[in-house]
Amino acid sequence: MDIVSHGLWAGAAYKAINLKREKALNVWLAAAWGVFPDLFAFTVPFLWLFWHLFLGDFNLSDLPRPHEVEPVKPDTLPIFQLASMLYNFSHSVIVFLLVFGVMYIILRRPVWEMGGWLLHIIMDIPTHTYQFFPTPFLWPISGREFSGFSWATPWFLILNYSTLLIAYILLRKRPFRKYILRET
Repeated sequence: MDIVSHGLWAGAAYKAINLKREKALNVWLAAAWGVFPDLFAFTVPFLWLFWHLFLGDFNLSDLPRPHEVEPVKPDTLPIFQLASMLYNFSHSVIVFLLVFGVMYIILRRPVWEMGGWLLHIIMDIPTHTYQFFPTPFLWPISGREFSGFSWATPWFLILNYSTLLIAYILLRKRPFRKYILRET
């Protein structure tokens, strides 16, 4: 899924969670954790790319096409190999659980907003294919990946953003909020 959607879905999820909680969770922090995996994996490669485009060392026509990036081949530019390695780290439930556990030990409380990161991984599993960054959700224990459908297909983009719009509208509507908060 695209990085903007990840942030918006994490924000919507935490807005909904806050409707039932006495002590609100930080929606902005959850949204930041929602985009973290992609920022971690792709910030350095994109900075490298923009820098070399600016210097004129690299042309847009030299960029590999999505089907040429994954799976990483030995002759791939090292910067794309780095992105692939960082992607393994940031899109692994195992790594997420380790980091969540370390934060729990350090802060002596769970950082529930980090759930935005876990939501990112879960949403990426069915929305990536083997051809473009399949989600290594069990890395480094297993290389198991799932080939779903591409999040970049027009029908899914329309469905995704329409659903996000509906979710945010419902979260703002007073009757919906009363229904959610109603005691059962």
